[in-house]
Amino acid sequence: MSQSDSCSVRTHRGHHPKFGERVYIDPQSSVIGDVELADDCSVWPMAVIRGDMHRVRIGARTSVQDGSVLHITHASDFNEGGWPLTIGEDVTIGHKACLHGCTVGSRVLIGIGAIVLDGAVIEDEVVLAAGALVPPGKRLESGYLYVGSPAKQARPLSEKEKRFFTYTAGNYVKLKDEYLAD
Repeated sequence: MSQSDSCSVRTHRGHHPKFGERVYIDPQSSVIGDVELADDCSVWPMAVIRGDMHRVRIGARTSVQDGSVLHITHASDFNEGGWPLTIGEDVTIGHKACLHGCTVGSRVLIGIGAIVLDGAVIEDEVVLAAGALVPPGKRLESGYLYVGSPAKQARPLSEKEKRFFTYTAGNYVKLKDEYLAD
């Protein structure tokens, strides 16, 4: 991690965030509680990842862009068990996206300002367009572009678009490495 005494990484109820190798956490972001980020993840300015009432797990080479909010849904009489937030590998979460108590597979692009709500599942290799809304409990099938509010399947992804997932994840790995080197 880039800073050792950052107040942006905080313990909550005995849970301290855990990080893999070469993780970059911007000092102007917040990572709180039961959060685990795998190797080569990056969390950019003003992003918030809050694992205060459930767990957040984020896979390798995932980037959480500026202003994004990642949270969970706590267990209650209204939602037995709650909803953790689980994100796979090689995921790019666009600026100001909101992911709440959902599951996101690997090799996914979450567009700028998109919202994904409780219990929703985004399978591997999906593009969720900027500004799209995934309602609670909806499943987005692998291999498609989804647009709109509520999100609807627009078309299959091209092979070029599928190759973009690992390209953009790798690009953010390089960028966060520059920040770690500074």
